[in-house]
Amino acid sequence: MSPIDGPEATHEVFNQSQPLQDYNLVDSDLCLRQTLAAFQGEAADPRLVTHGQRCGSAEVIQWGYDANEQRPRLESHDRFGHRLDQVFFHPAYHQLMDLALTSGVHSLPWQTPGSHRLRAALNYLQNQVEAGHACPLTMTFAAVPTLKKTPAIAERWLPKLLCNQYQPDNIPFYQKHAITLGMGMTEKQGGSDVRANTTRATPLGSAGPGELYSLTGHKWFLSAPMCDAFLMLAQAAGGLSCFLVPRWREDGVKNALLLQRLKNKMGNVANASSEVELRGAHGWLVGEEGRGVPAILEMVSLTRFDCMIGSSSGQRQAVAQAVFHARQRRAFGKALIDQPLMRNVLADLQLEVEGSLAMTLRMAAALDQPDDPHEQNLLRLGTAVGKYWICKRTPGHAYEAMECLGGNGVIENCIMPRLYREAPINAIWEGSGNIQALDILRVMQKSPEAIQAWHAEIDHCRGYHPGLDQMVDSLTALLAQPQTLEFQARTLANTLALCFQGAMLLRHGDPVVAKAFCDSRLSASAPLYGSLPASIDVGSILQRVLPTDIDCG
Repeated sequence: MSPIDGPEATHEVFNQSQPLQDYNLVDSDLCLRQTLAAFQGEAADPRLVTHGQRCGSAEVIQWGYDANEQRPRLESHDRFGHRLDQVFFHPAYHQLMDLALTSGVHSLPWQTPGSHRLRAALNYLQNQVEAGHACPLTMTFAAVPTLKKTPAIAERWLPKLLCNQYQPDNIPFYQKHAITLGMGMTEKQGGSDVRANTTRATPLGSAGPGELYSLTGHKWFLSAPMCDAFLMLAQAAGGLSCFLVPRWREDGVKNALLLQRLKNKMGNVANASSEVELRGAHGWLVGEEGRGVPAILEMVSLTRFDCMIGSSSGQRQAVAQAVFHARQRRAFGKALIDQPLMRNVLADLQLEVEGSLAMTLRMAAALDQPDDPHEQNLLRLGTAVGKYWICKRTPGHAYEAMECLGGNGVIENCIMPRLYREAPINAIWEGSGNIQALDILRVMQKSPEAIQAWHAEIDHCRGYHPGLDQMVDSLTALLAQPQTLEFQARTLANTLALCFQGAMLLRHGDPVVAKAFCDSRLSASAPLYGSLPASIDVGSILQRVLPTDIDCG
């Protein structure tokens, strides 16, 4: 007998939960399946089911841990003093990238029109494993409409960009069959105010779309610096313009993108974010001079949509972990999942996921209808509202879910601390809360039909729930005071989001969920999770989180 198991042993390990792994992220997610069906997506698509099984495997889940444990490392020079500007990643990062790219997370809607809903669901699954590598995925996906503005560039770059393979080799883009793209807008002095950018661009020959320019300046945030090229903003003679800047020039010389350092971020650590200097870097003009902001905003709109997906995904994984733990852990004579107050908290966390996913997949459905004016007007407003609200709600959601695990929830070899550190990232990136709230005002001012489309979606549900009717009246009152709207822009964003989420759930969601959501968020405002009214059927809500047959691993 081993001394560990002998009479001197101090205790037996019991009443500890098992890891949540080796389960299918689609089969176990009733909310995802029903929401896809509501917006005419296909939850039974074999690609989605296969991806769900892969993402739920112990092997792939471990990749997420490994990619974060071993952070990216910058080698600015080789041992002889030559510039390298190369970032090295743990192999798990490359395995995650390979899984996503071969599954078409970056390309599906551009290859098969009408696939935004499927692609959003695939991305929703992928993000639950690890969020950092989602940055180059979303930038590669979102760059397509911007590149199409210049046919000569699109013809050359898009076949490589849309290839469903991963080729991380540090070689010129023209030697590769599969590439990824990044984006560099932010500078030290400007942040979101890109009009203040000081990077300069001068033509090396002729000026105009598709022509080669020389860029000199800096970028304060350049994420995924091992991408094959980057869309960047720089000041040209005609004003702020958009350029495609490769890591290698066409003559085989490394382009003058000099990585200064990697950012030491609190979260999203598997994704390298860098500061870079451009010392005469070559780049092709995308679109017209002076039209850089409109060109890159098409990309930003899609990356903001992916922030909605990423934050919804983080919410889903957090509540799944919390419920899985609560079913196994016992306290005060019964399982945590049977404790009334814990049931209140867990059900409230699940309601947040239901609302987030309903809004996100409704916007995916709008993306799938590019020729429908109503859908596009809805999307113009919905991207800003959804990015603001869902991303803002996620940090508090991650914390509350983490607390459900008690002390185990703050241990670093648990996924909860990572979800918590990731949670603020999407709220800040691609325009923080105030930027989104002001963008909502800008959209309404420039496109009044956008708020009309928003109202049209909500008005289908007038009379379904008194809380929704009251909140719509509050929205009408806010809009009737244009002189104070900028000061109250966040209040407006909150109201727009809650009205829309409530309407989507009432119209398309589970009736118990819809009533609970409206009772707890529209009729009465609760400052913290776990404040559901006693009338809510929490049992039905909790049954939607995970099937019981995956308990205990």
